[in-house]
Order: sequence, then structure tokens, then C-alpha cells
Amino acid sequence: MKLVLAIVNNDDSAVAASALTSAGFFVTRLSTTGGFLMVGNTTLLIGTEDESVNEVMEILHRHCVTRTQKSSPNASFGQSLNHGSLPKEVKVGGATVFVLNVEEVKKL
Repeated sequence: MKLVLAIVNNDDSAVAASALTSAGFFVTRLSTTGGFLMVGNTTLLIGTEDESVNEVMEILHRHCVTRTQKSSPNASFGQSLNHGSLPKEVKVGGATVFVLNVEEVKKL
């Protein structure tokens, strides 16, 4: 058994969670905040059998798209006004996915 942790953009989370649920997966959504742009994300927790991980990945790949957006230079802790005051274009979206082994699952 595996636990898939997928950190996705808020704009993609509802569609991705709906697609996963429609495919028969159980999904738990957590509101999270990313460190780079300091904007909200959604972390999806998906428990699945080993042989279904590829299907989960395909669904996430289809529904979590990468796009560009303008970001102010002081939007994250790692940048300061010394780097200029003009907004920069950055890539957002997609998904960061972790697949973890699960030893035991109990529904109580």
C-alpha cells in the first residue's frame, strides 16, 4: 500500500480531487501554504494499492497544469527589494508528489 502526497496549486485542487474521486480513489484535502510565493496550496492525501500509483500520477498530470504568473519581488522570504522592484514571471502549478510506503491501514 502507498500514500501519495500531492502538493497542488489551489486553482487545480478541486478538479484534481474530483477526477481522483471519480476514478474511485479516496482523497483528503489539506490547506497548505508554500514557501516560495507564500500563497495557498492544497495537499492531497491519497491512499492506494501499489499497482494504482501510476493511475493516480496520470490523473494528477492531466489536471495539475503548469503556468506562469507575475510575482512581486518581495513575495517570498528569499528575495528582497535589492533585486529590483519589478514583478517577475514565475512558473506555478503542476504538482509536487511524494509516494510513501504504508505498513498498515486501519479504518476505525
